Parts: sequence; structure tokens; C-alpha cells
Amino acid sequence: MLLKVHHQNPSPRHIRQIVECLQNGGVIIYPTDTVYGLGCDIFNHQAVERICQIKHIPIEKAQFSFICHDLSHLSDYVRQIDTPIFRLLKNSLPGPYTFILPASKQVPKMLKTKKDTVGIRVPDNLIARTIVKELGHPILSTSLTDEYVEYYTDPEWIHEKFKKVVDIVVDGGVGGIELSTVIDCTDEVPRLVRQGKGIWQDWVSVE
Repeated sequence: MLLKVHHQNPSPRHIRQIVECLQNGGVIIYPTDTVYGLGCDIFNHQAVERICQIKHIPIEKAQFSFICHDLSHLSDYVRQIDTPIFRLLKNSLPGPYTFILPASKQVPKMLKTKKDTVGIRVPDNLIARTIVKELGHPILSTSLTDEYVEYYTDPEWIHEKFKKVVDIVVDGGVGGIELSTVIDCTDEVPRLVRQGKGIWQDWVSVE
């Protein structure tokens, strides 16, 4: 299903429809402030496995992130972080960043990395954040593609390609072409993992 949702004023009816899909184990494609993403409920193992099949990756090698509604939402899924890192998050989010942080016990075991970390995002996209807020907990997310493909900015083309493997394609307008900037915040000094959309030079180290 291709579902058009206004990017500045999402219809509550449409949001409920998307949330009910997620609650029932559905997989969606939805807009963010970077590229379109694949998403599902973090607590539904079968939906997580479906995303791995769509991406053709084993779950142990998957690089997922959690889409959170805001910083208070984020705190449920990461262990206590120190003041400088919290300040960094507060100044950067919502925004096009994925922050790698120590995972709390509330993160399902199958979604933790070997280092017991989790990637956290709070995108500057009202549709994505409204879906998460209505759901009541994060959605698991991965980018639709790991490289620039022009067609993947067009929701109608995305629907044509993926309509047989996902339940809803949320049309929030033309998507972006840059991935999020990934910052590892598990050490004292934040470290750049992937340069994407977003400014990083002033506050992370580069290896």
C-alpha cells in the first residue's frame, strides 16, 4: 500500500493505520530527514527477520538503529550517559545523526551488537517521530539503500519496487540522498564512524 502523509501535518488517521500495521508485525518504508528507511516494531522478531531478508543480510551482521521520538524516549534504551555526551545529543537532535551508545536492558538481545551498543536516531522528520510517539516505543530502522540510488528518493518508484515485500510505503514527499552521520559515543571522545548528512568537525575525533 502506498499511503500519502502530509509532511507538516500528518493525518492522525493515517498515523494510526501505520501504527496498527507495525503492531501487527508489519514492515514499512517511511521518510526520515535523510534517505527513506525500512522500519518495524523493535519487539517483533518476525518483522526484524523480514527486514533482514529484504536487505539480504544475516541478522548478526545487520546495522540497525532505533528511531526515537525525543531525548526522554531515548533514555529508556541506553545506559546512563555522562553530561558532555548528553549535551551533544541535546544540541544535535532532532537531526541527521545516528549515535552509537551503550544499550540498556530494554533493548532486545537480538538487536544488540557484540559490544552491547545500540544506534539511536531522532530524525528531524515529523512523520517519523509522530509514528514512534503513537506507537509508544522506538521502531527499528535501517536505510533502504546503503548507497545513492536516484530512484530511491521517489516514493512511488519505491512502492513499485517493494510493494510485494513490505506492507506500507509512507509517501512523505521526495526523499534525501545522504545517509545519516554516524557518531560512536561509547568512549570519552566521540568518534566519527560514517560521514553523511550533518556537521561533525567541531565535536568528534577522526581516525
